[in-house]
Amino acid sequence: MTNLIDGRAIAEQIHSETAQRVTALKSRGVQPSLMFVRVGDDPASKVYVGMKEKTAARLGILSETRVLPDSTTESELLALIHKLNADSAVHGILVQAPLPRHISETNIYSTVLPQKDVDGFHPENVGKLMLGDKTGFLPCTPAGVHELLIRSGTKMDGAEVVVLGRGNIVGKPMAAILIQKDKNANATVTVCHSKTRDISAHCRRADILIAALGSPEFVKADMIKPGAVVIDVGVNRISDPAAKGGSRLVGDVDFTAVQKVAGKITPNPGGVGPMTIAMLMQNTVRAAELLAKS
Repeated sequence: MTNLIDGRAIAEQIHSETAQRVTALKSRGVQPSLMFVRVGDDPASKVYVGMKEKTAARLGILSETRVLPDSTTESELLALIHKLNADSAVHGILVQAPLPRHISETNIYSTVLPQKDVDGFHPENVGKLMLGDKTGFLPCTPAGVHELLIRSGTKMDGAEVVVLGRGNIVGKPMAAILIQKDKNANATVTVCHSKTRDISAHCRRADILIAALGSPEFVKADMIKPGAVVIDVGVNRISDPAAKGGSRLVGDVDFTAVQKVAGKITPNPGGVGPMTIAMLMQNTVRAAELLAKS
């Protein structure tokens, strides 16, 4: 079928635009830079940071990763962030989740300077999103989903949107982006979660369904309005004896069945994931541009 929204292709469009902005900055003597901070040896975190580093290098963005042991205290991590905040050569700071349980993610994300918060998690940037203030940084995954909708020609003005999941990283900011009184927004948004009664009924009236609840293949074909746009944000590992290593990754959507009903749908992988990285790089370059103006 030809109803796929190709996240890899759209991410490459954005990367091309970002690379041009990097070139323009370098011509003015500004080297965009991104600092990753990783605590511990979580395998998935290693992979994610590695992918981001490779993309940064390809676009001409200088990146470096500070790896700290699991035993790092919260005060030690905060001290590093204060040091990076004070370093004018660092434009963006990303503290990779998850953090060890003894470290408060809220405290860490609140300490990164808002103007270097390229993940969009600082309370000031969250507040600006809610207020429709475009001077802040948007969190990368919901911003990437928004770009997928825009660049795939999906009409959002007046659309019925259902977001599955109320998390701080995707669900809540996704709803906030789409309800703004703005171009490529103006949607009517319903946020569903674990306490929502009859989720299927909400899903069936959605013109746009965004699944971000972390439940493997939760969304079935009979939950989809024919012709609806379906965005699958979920990343879940399930056991599969036939797969290499005995497991494989799936999204929150039963892709094979839902694709037959949806008007447009993101593959998983190859949908939202590449867009998250693309928006991180875009945020980093914007941070460098803003500092260059100040």
